[in-house]
Amino acid sequence: MFENLKMTIIRWLGGQYTPPQPKKEEKSAQKPAQEEIHSLWDYLTFRENTQAHHLSSVIGFEELVDMDEIRRRIQEIFHIEYQNERSLYPYLKTLVDIGLFETVDVGGKRKWRKKPVLLRKRQIADEEEAVATATAQQVPARTPLER
Repeated sequence: MFENLKMTIIRWLGGQYTPPQPKKEEKSAQKPAQEEIHSLWDYLTFRENTQAHHLSSVIGFEELVDMDEIRRRIQEIFHIEYQNERSLYPYLKTLVDIGLFETVDVGGKRKWRKKPVLLRKRQIADEEEAVATATAQQVPARTPLER
């Protein structure tokens, strides 16, 4: 309102007045750290020709698979036949306990599938990188036992 009054008076006196343009807010130079989503399964590798490797290869994310189907798939893919199911149960139990597989009891039979474990990885900002390099270059203090 004050600008309109000021502009009217100056023009009435014969002058030219253009109101100042509002300043655009400068965007901060730092971009927010971008995050990437990765699956833990991209980073896990099991030793070849072990029960854990066989199980992770034949069990997927979508469908629940029972023990008979697991043994059939292992025999089909790896040409290895487990005579006793008991050799696979400890590995399945361990993978369930650490949260990589999930199990469901359906009709008195257990079924398993992989859990999609996702990790968020964000890129390190320049300031954080400078702090990390500075702390990595520091020599740790000696303890009384090392002196």
